[in-house]
Amino acid sequence: MGKRAKEIVDLDVDDLLKELNKALADEWLAYYQYWVGSKVLVGPMRGAVEAELIEHANDELRHADMLAERIITLGGTPILSPDSWYKMNNCEYASPDDPAVPVILDQNIDAERCAIDVYVKIMKMTDGKDPVTWEMAREIMTDEIEHEEDLEALKDDIEVMKSRV
Repeated sequence: MGKRAKEIVDLDVDDLLKELNKALADEWLAYYQYWVGSKVLVGPMRGAVEAELIEHANDELRHADMLAERIITLGGTPILSPDSWYKMNNCEYASPDDPAVPVILDQNIDAERCAIDVYVKIMKMTDGKDPVTWEMAREIMTDEIEHEEDLEALKDDIEVMKSRV
């Protein structure tokens, strides 16, 4: 990290790195939750839901990359082992033991709500203290809000289908 870039970060960088690594653990777990859910999914609107889950998985992977880059820029080390994901995560990983579309949608809606809270926390932590991290967290949070809306819309569509049968 450049000298001037370090000077503009007005907070405990170790605390920030801890939060960013926890968010990184969440993103890896979210990626896998979306990816594996898209593979085992069964039920109404399977194709549309599968496409949405794959799109969201790709977004989560992009978020992980953004977080890793920021952690490195701040002089930290991204978590190096998948074993650490469960030790450091904020949000629960929901295994798709029941692969029914409505269950998978509910699991991922809950995960998105947790992710929104994580990025609000990071934004509050960095507001006025680290504009680069704040902007990254805002961008990721915006994606997470869109994910929640997408999944809720699919769930609503299924409910409409059921009411017409």
